[in-house]
Order: sequence, then structure tokens, then C-alpha cells
Amino acid sequence: MNRRNLLLLSVAAAAAAASPALHAQSSAPIRLVVPYAPGGPLDVTARALAERVRDSLGTVIIDNKAGAGGNIGADVIAKAAPDGLTIGLAATATHAVNPWLYSRMPYDAAKDFAGITQMVRVPNVLVVNAARAQELKINTVADLVAYAKANPAKLNYGSGGNGSAGHLAGEMFKQKAGIYALHIPYRGASPAQLALLAGEVDFNIDNLAAAAPNIKSGKLKALAVTSAQESPMLPGVPALSASYPGFSIDTWWGLVAPAGTPKPVIAKLNKAFVDALKAPETKTRFDALLAEPVPTTPEQFDAFMAAERAKYQQVVKASGAKVD
Repeated sequence: MNRRNLLLLSVAAAAAAASPALHAQSSAPIRLVVPYAPGGPLDVTARALAERVRDSLGTVIIDNKAGAGGNIGADVIAKAAPDGLTIGLAATATHAVNPWLYSRMPYDAAKDFAGITQMVRVPNVLVVNAARAQELKINTVADLVAYAKANPAKLNYGSGGNGSAGHLAGEMFKQKAGIYALHIPYRGASPAQLALLAGEVDFNIDNLAAAAPNIKSGKLKALAVTSAQESPMLPGVPALSASYPGFSIDTWWGLVAPAGTPKPVIAKLNKAFVDALKAPETKTRFDALLAEPVPTTPEQFDAFMAAERAKYQQVVKASGAKVD
């Protein structure tokens, strides 16, 4: 073998050694860890995107690791090798709420992850029992606030548990509106909604996807969405920010990799998943879940998660919620 061929082989070997993650990613399947059980919106959207990136990234295997409010799955992602072969979902709970809610965390939400892209935003909605609303003549947020102020300690609201999104959104609403309402925690969002339908509680702040069927049937009355702007998924229903500037609590999730994953690998993953999120088929599929695709750059998603952590630090502290 002549010197020129030896030199070319050496260069090729050096390039392969310098970028093992890129080399491995092209041949091995990618594991996408979902920190929640199969069948929910996070799982369904992850599986939808896994199908759409097959041509660009190869096989993406969904690995559900539920438990501890999402902390178990998030910890699996944090402790995986930073080679692009293990990625996963970051959500409102795992990366914004849990760091302040749990006394002990197995991972550092601020340092152990590298953002790939935000995936989804789902508005939450302030809903009241329709029959109760008619009885109390509550048709708007202003009506609800006026009733609360005129009838101190008579209102209550339900949520899926202490520290849940519905609980924290309810506490933020109470702070902004200057009202009191007793919080009644249930063991999950579904029991909380059943309690609202049964008239056991007066209002909830629920995920729009979960509340929509009962809003459409007329059993629940939607007073406002908690996103920064009105939602096209619920036309005619104002945003709470119209009454209380700066009020914004959405349910969101996105894709992250372990910290230290090489930037070229992150860039490749970002392009594949952003292209998938922008596909018309994805929007159609997500519309059925009342979920809005939100493709971003890795830097934008990192900044967004940092801002959400800062926001929820104050909300969790004010609520007094804690999980030991």
C-alpha cells in the first residue's frame, strides 16, 4: 500500500473516531424515553413523530418509563450516554414544576439536559359546572371573581392533586384575582373532572384536551383559556391574560438529550424532528388531541424551559405544595 493510500485511511479513521456519536446514530436505533405511561397525549405525539422521522433518523423506539411524576423517565434520559442514541421527552412537570415540588430530585433539570426542540403546547382552560354557573349567573371570569369576593370562602376548586398543573394554575388565578377558593385535591385529573361534573367543586383549571368533550356537550362552561393568547381550538373564549396581564400557564412538552451530546448530533435531531412537526399530517394528527405543534431551535427550547422553571418556582412556593 502506497503512502497516499495510508494517509487517506488514517484521515478516515481519525474522522470516524472524532465523531462516534454521528457514526453510531446512522446505524443504531434511537431510544426515545417517554416518562409517562402508554396511551396518553405525550406518548401518542412521541409515537407520531417517531414514525415521521424514520426516513431521516432510522428506527426510533419508544420506551415508556413512568413513575414519580415523570422523574423516573427523566432520570433515565439524564444518565444516558450523550451519543444521540437516547433522547426523551421533557414536560412541564419534569422540567419546570418537579424541581421545586420534590424535596429530593434524582436529576438537575437545569444542567443535565440539552434541548432539541419543543414539540407541543396545549392550553389549559378555566371551566365551571354549567348548571352551577347558570344557578349563580356566572358567565364570565369577571362574574366568577365578583361572586368570590361577594361570598368569601364559598368557592372551591378541584385538581388532579397537590402540585398538579391544575392546582398551581388555580393558585396563580387566586393570587392574580385577589380571591379565596378552597383547593380540593383528587387522585388524578379524571377524578377531579368527575367531581366538577357532579357539582362537588365549583371550578377547575383543566387541560383543554381533557375538558373539550364536556365543554362541547354543554356540561361544562369554559370561561377562559390560560394561554397568553386566545386559542384557535376554543374560538370565542378569552384568555385570562386579557383580565390579568402576564397570566400564562400552558401544558407543554418537547425533546431533550443528555447534557454533553455533541452539537452536530443535536442539530441533526433538531432538523429531523422540526421537519416532522411542520408536516401538514402532523398538524392534522395533533389537532385531534387539541395540541399545537411548536417547533423551535435547541437554544429557544433551552431558554423556554429556563423561563418556565423560574416562573413555577414562585408558583410552587406560593402554593405551599411539597412532595417528600
